[in-house]
Amino acid sequence: MTVKTTKKIKVTQVRSPIGRQEYQRDTLIGLGLNKLRRSKVLEDTPSVRGMINKVQHLVEIEEAA
Repeated sequence: MTVKTTKKIKVTQVRSPIGRQEYQRDTLIGLGLNKLRRSKVLEDTPSVRGMINKVQHLVEIEEAA
């Protein structure tokens, strides 16, 4: 049995969604972020990367350990 290790990234919300478009707020909630300085460790998949690209001006990204 082989075990695949998936790459993880840490996404932190650093800017407020107040005054932003509704889809950007929804994308933050989809990523599990809804308050400033909240972080989530997510799998590095194309769908997660696409969501991050939509709100890249509101979040910081770093590799998870």
